[in-house]
Amino acid sequence: MLDLYNYSLLTIFLVGLAAILAAIEFGHWLGVRAGGETAGNVSTLEGAVIGLLALILGFTFAMGLSRFETRRDAILTEANAIGTTALRARLLPEPRRKEVLGLLRDYVNVRLDITQRPGTRDDLAAAIEKSNALQEKLWQQAMAMAATDNAMVPTGLFIQTLNETIDNQAKRLAALRNRVPNIVLLALFGIAIVASAFAGYASGLDARRSRVPVYVMGLLAFGVIMLILDLDRPGAGFIEVSQQPMIDAAASIAAFPAN
Repeated sequence: MLDLYNYSLLTIFLVGLAAILAAIEFGHWLGVRAGGETAGNVSTLEGAVIGLLALILGFTFAMGLSRFETRRDAILTEANAIGTTALRARLLPEPRRKEVLGLLRDYVNVRLDITQRPGTRDDLAAAIEKSNALQEKLWQQAMAMAATDNAMVPTGLFIQTLNETIDNQAKRLAALRNRVPNIVLLALFGIAIVASAFAGYASGLDARRSRVPVYVMGLLAFGVIMLILDLDRPGAGFIEVSQQPMIDAAASIAAFPAN
């Protein structure tokens, strides 16, 4: 099956736009050849198909928007967990405090870097591997402190927030990978092409009917589809998930005094 996520937004835009315009022209050509004998039945079917398209557009847009909001909330949650872990790390005794804060500075920069610049799946995998390595170093530090001091304050509080930080990375990755199902997007494109063809066919049945409204309808529907795709791929197009919470967390940790 064709997987739209294997193609860039630009490729989908060009191919999809050509398909919508070609469907309108082909439908209009068929309508001109058929004449106006079945205009009433076609108009009814045209309205039904366009209504179905509107329903699917609204349903898919809601799916894309909910996933976008989940990704945005995941960044805030992870940034808060990292910031709290860094604050509690300042309560640790030396030399653990200095070592842990250094690891946290590296960790928040790794988590931020991959989202601030476009990257491939290999880049994402490399960033996750680096994050996991830093998490392991942080956990080794926590184990060493727990072996020598199992007090609830400050060691226990630090271990608690460090565990939340590790869990929040998994939640954020799950939100990043949770996209609108490919079959839904393919069905959306298919219905849009069929609806455009019917609208073009109906315009061809009536010689006095202009094709301009048909083009406007097709382009508007296609524009909403591209908006859904952009929402579903934050950072790949015009819509981006704000990284400000993670930027603030990185700046806050970097500003901690040396002593």
